[in-house]
Amino acid sequence: MLLTQLLLTTGLPLLACAQNVVDLSGKQWTVTNPEKNVSAPGSLPSHVHLDLHNAGVIREYYGINEIDLRWIAWSNWTYTSKPIKGLSNKAESSWLIFDGLDTFATVKLCSQVVGTANNQFRQWKYDVSDILKSCKSDPVISIDFGSAPAIANSISAQPGQETWPDGVQGLFEFDNRWFIRKEQSDFGWDWGPAFSPTGPWKPAYIVQFEPDDGLYVLNTDIDIHREGQINHLPADQTKPWVVNASIDFLGTLPKGASLNIDIKDLLNESSIASGSLTGITTKSGTITGTTTVDADTPKLWWPNGLGEQNLYYITVNVVDSKNKTLATVTKRSGFRTIILNQTNITDAQLALGIAPGANWHFEVNGHEFYAKGSNFIPPDAFWPRVTEARMNKLFDSVVSGNQNMLRVWSSGAYLPDFIYDIADERGILLWSEFEFSDALYPVNDEFLENVAAEVLYQVRRLNHHPSLALWAGGNELESLELPEAYEADPESYPKYQAEYEKLFISLILPIVYENSRSISYTPTSTGNGYTKIDFSLPVPMVERYDDIAPGSYYADSDYYLYTTSVAFDMSNYPVNRFANEFGFHSMPSVYTWQQAVDEKDLQFNSTVILHRNHHYPPGGLSMNLTKSAEGMGQMTTGVEQYYPVPFKTDTIANFSAWCLATQRFQADLYKTEIQFYRRGSGRPERQLGSLYWQLEDIWQAPTWAGIEYDGRWKVLHYMARDIYQPVIVAPFWNLTTGSLNVTVISDLWESVSGTVNLTWYNYKGEPLSKTAATSIPFHVGPLNTTDIITTNIKNIPISDTKDAVLILSLETSGHLPNSETKVQFTHENYFAPVYTNEAKLVDPGLKLSFNNSTQKFVVEATKGISLYTWLDYPAGVVGFFDENSFSLLPGQTKEIGFTLLEGKINSSWAEGVTVQSIWDQSVSD
Repeated sequence: MLLTQLLLTTGLPLLACAQNVVDLSGKQWTVTNPEKNVSAPGSLPSHVHLDLHNAGVIREYYGINEIDLRWIAWSNWTYTSKPIKGLSNKAESSWLIFDGLDTFATVKLCSQVVGTANNQFRQWKYDVSDILKSCKSDPVISIDFGSAPAIANSISAQPGQETWPDGVQGLFEFDNRWFIRKEQSDFGWDWGPAFSPTGPWKPAYIVQFEPDDGLYVLNTDIDIHREGQINHLPADQTKPWVVNASIDFLGTLPKGASLNIDIKDLLNESSIASGSLTGITTKSGTITGTTTVDADTPKLWWPNGLGEQNLYYITVNVVDSKNKTLATVTKRSGFRTIILNQTNITDAQLALGIAPGANWHFEVNGHEFYAKGSNFIPPDAFWPRVTEARMNKLFDSVVSGNQNMLRVWSSGAYLPDFIYDIADERGILLWSEFEFSDALYPVNDEFLENVAAEVLYQVRRLNHHPSLALWAGGNELESLELPEAYEADPESYPKYQAEYEKLFISLILPIVYENSRSISYTPTSTGNGYTKIDFSLPVPMVERYDDIAPGSYYADSDYYLYTTSVAFDMSNYPVNRFANEFGFHSMPSVYTWQQAVDEKDLQFNSTVILHRNHHYPPGGLSMNLTKSAEGMGQMTTGVEQYYPVPFKTDTIANFSAWCLATQRFQADLYKTEIQFYRRGSGRPERQLGSLYWQLEDIWQAPTWAGIEYDGRWKVLHYMARDIYQPVIVAPFWNLTTGSLNVTVISDLWESVSGTVNLTWYNYKGEPLSKTAATSIPFHVGPLNTTDIITTNIKNIPISDTKDAVLILSLETSGHLPNSETKVQFTHENYFAPVYTNEAKLVDPGLKLSFNNSTQKFVVEATKGISLYTWLDYPAGVVGFFDENSFSLLPGQTKEIGFTLLEGKINSSWAEGVTVQSIWDQSVSD
């Protein structure tokens, strides 16, 4: 392993000179609350809940203990270290550095206050030189953490504090989250718990300097862009690359200091550029310089499915006038351009049939592409236990799911570098957001200064990652919060809009642009874009808001509809340039529920299940379950209106069947929407992205997730994997008019031709005699669609629509982008003119066996068509099947492998794998 690889994995900065750095991580801490008479071994990084759990004081993530453990959030806690060993008594200066404190903390060393913290997302540094020199005993650190909910309430009650109309601020459980810079979902959300954790959640160090000890690197901003590139505009791909390196440091920078650089290919370690940086500038604690690299020298970094993820090690040295190295830092990065294109539609685009308005899509290395993916939420309520191994498994599922982009939603936490590293390696673009969501925020000077420091640190920390795709100011601010403010108080609306612009445009936008030429910025996750950007204006980005012309498209969409009776009515779906958020909730599997709920509570509407369902949230700390019951009712009606209703005599089996049934409805709804949005790539709206809500779970509960808390795939993730294939065939049916279209959709960058075979069957699997099998040739252009059938169900000679299924099978070949290898593309889909609760289903006679030699499962239908064929595996491992929730004709077999993510597979485990179809959903056991 290269030395740089080793040091990068440790998370420590690369230092050329030997400052005395004492890592404070480990278990040499105690966490206490004298008022509650609680004391337990502590650790760093950690949260109080984790340390109490490790000590056996509490049991987290079980039953309704989200509510039972609220006393922890309302309490103050102190972390106290053992005497710090390894300190130098010759140090001229000493610094105490925390990469993260969650959230309100007073830090003491040798019983003296060294400083305070009030922002979870900032790096905190304190000069402790004098305190250490005067310390008469063994140095001990204590960190007093205040209750975040109590402090938020106190801030809200201050005289003259900002207020907003009732109903505008998104209240989930704990109140007043918008006043504090803490993970907003810690106060509850409609998919997660409100533990409101506190503690030293990131690493900490003491750094000591003796004379001539060089510099200590605090943060690094490496910005790679094309010469002349502007963040929000397409770059000239023929221009040289500019590499701008900027290092934030502790220590004294001597006069005449400069920077040099070496850029090495990750695979062969050959250098593609090296030498001194030019244009050296210095300011307090920062040194910056620039170099250029020939336009075609680096191999480009591409997202998953669009090319290779070529990466380089960039080593930057700070040197003095005699070329002595003062500090060294190495970052892994890649050469790519990525922009969010919101420019006006051109005449050339109009000539292609694209509707007027503005673009809203991403371009990588000068190419439009279809963004396929989902929304990433915090994978755990307690970030210190989100490990690299765990995230590698999750990203295995993302890549296997044919996704190329995740929207890193606010308001969780800014992701650690190791997650961006994983995304860099896998080619997963990360649309990243600042931590503001579903609320309006104060704009007093203290709040703005705090946010400015947070944004500056995070933008510089993450800028070198090629997976970083976008910075967005926050979630649903223009699509939800401002309209609600207008509706609630029209007279005061100009004030609310001005405050929004002050924070999300006048403050944040310049910070992003001053520290990155490579990343676009939008102030809100969902909106109609801007009309112009002019930094001579007090509000430099002029938002379009509702200044839109009829027949034009400008925006991305955020869409939810919980009236299940019209769930599949496509006339309700938004027609726009991009779909960044949409979905419906479902239950996790019985295996996941068993991790967190007693067996007696495994009933669909048990009190515990209702408490763990946060859709809809209580809107405070109420124990009332009325809103939760409404969300459970939506899942129930979604099943009852379209599918056979589960009716098992065994209560656990019936509960399990209901869980699976809700997942089938969820997956069908997302499938319908994704097909609809992807079809838009070839229509006037030129729709170029769909990111569904949401990728993964934060706990075991009903949510919108496609992957359960332990990594088990729901039906949704299997469906998305299928429908996100590069070339698909999709039926579009209007239940009211009877119109039926069949469309081929391709997101390849070249034209492809092939055939779609279409055959009507009854549920016994017999071809319908009056509807001959058809083979239709197709040709579809790059990133485009083509309709191969436009008809009406009334024109198809089917005697009994309740006993008819159209099976679609596509075959073609072509090249994936940036690949010379020709690939065979196949896709299967089906259409039925009635939903399965009305269809004349038959027992498909499913058989399942395990082939020991191939280590694959073999599934066969023997009596009839099997719809929603579902393989399920027992607890004890985590992984996914090659294919799932598919259809089978009688006599057809499928050989299906299983990819193991965690645990061990043995013969007894394989014997526990089961198969069922929609037929089995209502069959009593």
